[in-house]
Amino acid sequence: EIGSGKTTVCRCMLEQVPPHCNVAYIFNPKLTAAELLETVCDEFNIPHTEAGSSLKAHVDALNAYLLRTHAQGEIAVLVIDEAQNLSPEVLEQLRLLTNLETNERKLLQIVLVGQPELRTMIAGAGLEQLAQRVIARYHLEALSAEDSQRYIEHRLRIAGLSGSQPFERRAFKRLMHHARGIARRINLLCDRALLGAYAEGHASISARIV
Repeated sequence: EIGSGKTTVCRCMLEQVPPHCNVAYIFNPKLTAAELLETVCDEFNIPHTEAGSSLKAHVDALNAYLLRTHAQGEIAVLVIDEAQNLSPEVLEQLRLLTNLETNERKLLQIVLVGQPELRTMIAGAGLEQLAQRVIARYHLEALSAEDSQRYIEHRLRIAGLSGSQPFERRAFKRLMHHARGIARRINLLCDRALLGAYAEGHASISARIV
């Protein structure tokens, strides 16, 4: 869902990729198929023909790069955030990119990160071939009350808190009621509650402040 932390998880993953893994990260996928290929080439630092060149020119340049890096024992991964904004034309182009392969394996791994409507899009008519190529799916659920509390405590520790957390039990329950486990809502509510307690000169946060 919106605000559940997809981009945060995605960036955390990107910080941990091994040295032999080359990653192209696209965070604004409102592109045409030609613009997508051009952006992918730019992200992989692939020398290619000028903007406005044919799709074939970009695909050929990408394929040559993938074959070269594969021969060097490297892996190429394309990560697309906000993928629910992809058009059917671009999704079809992505499917065609999965055809770039050797006898052993695919040359390009593609990770799509998006809101729940992405699932509906891929399951829709006309994209059956793409849906069949998806080998793993995961839906990032809202945080449970227990995980929400751990999340808040972690954020407070990172911010420098060394003592007990400042939210009273009733305040925390009210926070959970309004945030419903969505990380972005938790962030916003906690930030305002901390500011409110500071403005009133309180060391703890009550349900009233929340």
